[in-house]
Amino acid sequence: MRLFAIGDLHMPGGDDKPMDVFGSQWDRHFFHISEAWRETVREEDTVLIPGDISWAMQLENAIPDLQEIGALPGRKILCKGNHEYWWSSVSRVRAALPEGMTVLQFDAVDAGPCVICGTRGWNYPTQRNPLSPEDEKVFRRELQRLELALGRAEALPGEKPILVMIHFPPRMKEDPETPFTRILEEHPRVKTAVYGHLHGASFAEGFAGEAGGIHYYPVSCDGIGFRPVEIPWP
Repeated sequence: MRLFAIGDLHMPGGDDKPMDVFGSQWDRHFFHISEAWRETVREEDTVLIPGDISWAMQLENAIPDLQEIGALPGRKILCKGNHEYWWSSVSRVRAALPEGMTVLQFDAVDAGPCVICGTRGWNYPTQRNPLSPEDEKVFRRELQRLELALGRAEALPGEKPILVMIHFPPRMKEDPETPFTRILEEHPRVKTAVYGHLHGASFAEGFAGEAGGIHYYPVSCDGIGFRPVEIPWP
């Protein structure tokens, strides 16, 4: 059993939204993702999808996208991104999911070798980019939700290592410490964090590697060549 991740699938949500407006690399992007997925992932594997799954505005329009993902090999574990407007009620989303698919909303699931917890996250304030009052409120709430997700992971039986799946980057290369990394490092069982959200040139600005005992993996699909990337189990 192997672990993979790929984020920001940006499926059409019933509107046939053309993604190649963001560059020719996005032309028929989910077709290329599907081909690479089937070449790479086996049924016994697990795939993490950290948000920005569908452009749909309503759940009923996201269901065909979820079904397309569900038809691909492996178990899928998803969390919310900043474009998940269709994701208003986690209970409704869970009721609509195909078999073999799990969603996390600041909670956790036992994945066998480790526990996986998931939440959306948000932009964090810096001297270069202070937050608006409204964004500051969301940021503070997302810190609390990360703590809640970690608490639920730690409450599961056993003392397994924890993998955190979060949509927004918990840190960038130029920010060695952030409010999100401080929380992660306060929980010694956290060994891995995967995240999305960054596209184009900004993908290279996200932090990848080990810091504070945690391995960070940026996995936005265009940054990893539209192919699920294998993540070592913690």
